[in-house]
Amino acid sequence: MSFRTGFNKDLPDSAELRKNFNDTSYLAFKKLDEYYSREKFFEDLKTIKLDTLPGTKFKYSNGSIQLTAHILENVYHKSYETLLKENIFNKLGLNSTQLNVSQNVIIANGYNEKNILMPRLSDNLWGAAGYLKSSLGDLVKFIAFELNTKNKIVAESQRNLYNSNSGWNGYFWDYIMVDDNGKNCRKHGGAFSTQNMLIVYPERKLGISVIVNISDKNTAEELEKAITSLSTYLLPKNNLPKQVYGYKLVNDKIIFIYKHDSDLNPDLVKSVSIAGSFDGWNPQDKNYQMIKKNKDTYELSVPKSQFEKNKIYLFKFVINNTGWAEAPQNAINKENGGDDNLILKI
Repeated sequence: MSFRTGFNKDLPDSAELRKNFNDTSYLAFKKLDEYYSREKFFEDLKTIKLDTLPGTKFKYSNGSIQLTAHILENVYHKSYETLLKENIFNKLGLNSTQLNVSQNVIIANGYNEKNILMPRLSDNLWGAAGYLKSSLGDLVKFIAFELNTKNKIVAESQRNLYNSNSGWNGYFWDYIMVDDNGKNCRKHGGAFSTQNMLIVYPERKLGISVIVNISDKNTAEELEKAITSLSTYLLPKNNLPKQVYGYKLVNDKIIFIYKHDSDLNPDLVKSVSIAGSFDGWNPQDKNYQMIKKNKDTYELSVPKSQFEKNKIYLFKFVINNTGWAEAPQNAINKENGGDDNLILKI
């Protein structure tokens, strides 16, 4: 449930289709899913080789999600769909979320980047890997649920199961990490046509879901960038004065300074580093690991001589090697456009 099964392949195995992807590949994917049964799933499960110890290495796998649904059915002696209804849909009032929709429910069409109508997903297994249909209204209810940090089920779903010092997956989240807006949990769904990116920031009480019904292979990344940028604008601190942010010049030194918002949990920050055009944007560069000064402030002193005068350098602070902090709105040394990097110039 943390995408660390150790499976050496997915079920059904679509590696060859992905390797030779072309304009008609979606038809082959559709056919593969249409004819893939539970019986074939268990046959293929016997051929799985574990390429590492379970629990040690991340590898996204729809097969592991389907297997989890089977395990739940064995434990509770109820169908996966019934378990969803009893434990999630009914309790949260998700009246427009179903695995198998009735005929009077209209599902939006999806198109690829060439505006070609795409087929809908098929699933003869448990439907645990992306077969749910929902509405934006229900997704908003789900977001509200995942923002309720006092709920023990919510806390468990987002838990850092392996006590990682960088990112983690909790219960089937694509990724959970910490950045300048605290802990955030990310889930992407979709394929050739419709895609949804859902991100919740529990410490900020903010959640965003964006659905599109035209997409290509770059859509997921673009959706993630859009939500990250949008979250920065939705959480401004307008009372802060305009100033140079992120560093100060003291004699012959540059002192980089990162201060984590005091409203956020400082214990989630295990490390802060600086990545920029001066070190190949490498957050693990040993020369740019910041030193913790107090519970929420990190500093690093670097000689001015390491930087050329009047040359523009771009940089960002990176939390736990994965959470790239956005430049705050009050920073006068913020790059216009691009990735909103911070600017260093001597």
